[in-house]
Amino acid sequence: MKNKSKKNRIIALALAVLSAAMIFTACAKANAEEPADGENVQDVNEKRDSIVIAVESEPTTLNPYDHAAVVSGYMNQLTYNKLFRIDIDTLEPVPDLVESYENLDDSTWVFHLKQGVMFHNGEEMTAEDVKASMEYARNFVSSSKYTSFWMGIEVVDTYTVKITTDGAYALILNDLAANGNTIVPKSLIDAGNDFNENPIGTGPYIFKEWVLGDSLTFVKNENYFDKDHMPTITDMTWRVIPEGSSRTIALETGEVDLVIDVEANDYERICENEDLAAVEIAGTRMNFFGINTEKAPFDNIDFRRALSAAIDREAVLTVAVNGRGAATYSPNPQVFPGATEEGTVPYDPEAAKDYLEKSGVDTENLIITCISYTDTTRRTAEVIQGYLNEIGVTMEIESMDFAAYLSNMLDGNFEAVVGGYTSGDMLSYMKGLWHSSSIGASNVPRINDPELDSLIDSAMAQLDTDARTAAVEEICRKVNEQCLMISLYTSSVTRAYNADLGGVAVGANGTMLYQDLYWQE
Repeated sequence: MKNKSKKNRIIALALAVLSAAMIFTACAKANAEEPADGENVQDVNEKRDSIVIAVESEPTTLNPYDHAAVVSGYMNQLTYNKLFRIDIDTLEPVPDLVESYENLDDSTWVFHLKQGVMFHNGEEMTAEDVKASMEYARNFVSSSKYTSFWMGIEVVDTYTVKITTDGAYALILNDLAANGNTIVPKSLIDAGNDFNENPIGTGPYIFKEWVLGDSLTFVKNENYFDKDHMPTITDMTWRVIPEGSSRTIALETGEVDLVIDVEANDYERICENEDLAAVEIAGTRMNFFGINTEKAPFDNIDFRRALSAAIDREAVLTVAVNGRGAATYSPNPQVFPGATEEGTVPYDPEAAKDYLEKSGVDTENLIITCISYTDTTRRTAEVIQGYLNEIGVTMEIESMDFAAYLSNMLDGNFEAVVGGYTSGDMLSYMKGLWHSSSIGASNVPRINDPELDSLIDSAMAQLDTDARTAAVEEICRKVNEQCLMISLYTSSVTRAYNADLGGVAVGANGTMLYQDLYWQE
């Protein structure tokens, strides 16, 4: 009874509790209907040819190789393409700039490129551009987890490249679908082009303008190679609106047409508006309380376990996102094969105190700092702050803009963070968060464990599905037992939009095909 009272008190200090259930929901008018037989999308779109999209954070860069930020990825998707892309329904890699490919043996792959694909600067994409782009990407730490797999790249002819790996590698197609392997013109690489200032690719939209702190605008690429997904919306503006309720109001008043980051507490309100529509699906994004294991006392496994046992994930879920998601104790998404919660440290306040005593950490003068950057991460940090206070650990919260937050996290200039990470498959996820090669990129805990590296490397070289799943399970147990990160919950993916907007579809990883959006009559 005592623990329940504490839990209720902590939640009340943060937000009022609102109940919500989530597996899959959609509200207001039905999602975009397809044009009727005999009616093409262009006819449907005659009345409107522009769209305004609201996003929570400003991109850190438009250079596809130099970031690990989701919002920058949205912008990259508009202007660039890769050899492969991740299908939003299956989360499997499918050809994009590739017409066909052959796997000659465990370490040799041949890719035949689509012909007639034009860059925004009017040049045709060739195998020379592919080779130059993949070599160029290796200059950026943020892309390292996607660029280290290949041993050699050979231009076979104008539209054919051969890639060799160091033995079998199960994730080659997934890596080729990552931003780190975006294809840009060789001529611009050679000329020292700044792909943040001048993001030239083959994508469905061409970059026009970036007003810092306010908006980014793009225009339709009339020469886009994928005629089945040729944009009908000619002008696209992304507005940066950090405050959640302000994004909702902008949608309600018609200032914006689509909200990417939907304020959880406004979701039901949006559903009640007949002029709006919303969609929610179970997502792959893991939200966490990240700790820097390079710094004391977070290098102490018992201290980490004390933190994990002190925090009630259900309370965090309720306060942070109004219950829209699933609480979890393993930092590895349970939706993927091989995931397990075996070895995790669940919520247990008394056990937390025992772990803290065992750690030998003196908390009397200890003050840890947690950085956050949004309303949601701030709310999350406040709940964590309350629970840690219950075991005698003092935590201060520092809010900052996204660019500063990301810079501090990538540089290791933090003690604790509230953040999130997502990937389309478990091995890419594990390589991103737990492999030492990703320190300075997405390895938030900055863990450098040769044994863990070896397990991940072996799993990625395992082509047998059952054996690979078993390897994933072993890695999961090791990560759970070491308590490398305090997992909190997996998010549901939500989008809200004008009910007259068609073509709205979203994957569990948050990906949308913005070129497929159109206005219904």
